[in-house]
Amino acid sequence: MFGNDAEFILSLHRTHAAELRAEAAADRLARSVARRSGRGWLGRRQAGRTDDARR
Repeated sequence: MFGNDAEFILSLHRTHAAELRAEAAADRLARSVARRSGRGWLGRRQAGRTDDARR
């Protein structure tokens, strides 16, 4: 029924492209949050070793 309707196909393409951009943004956000927590853990761990060395 809509196979030859160019406007429908274009709107479908735009919708799909917007969904892909939203998923990519969510993935980037998730990766950035995971890295920050990992660095924080390493920073605390290294700070503990520095305090032990001073004693």
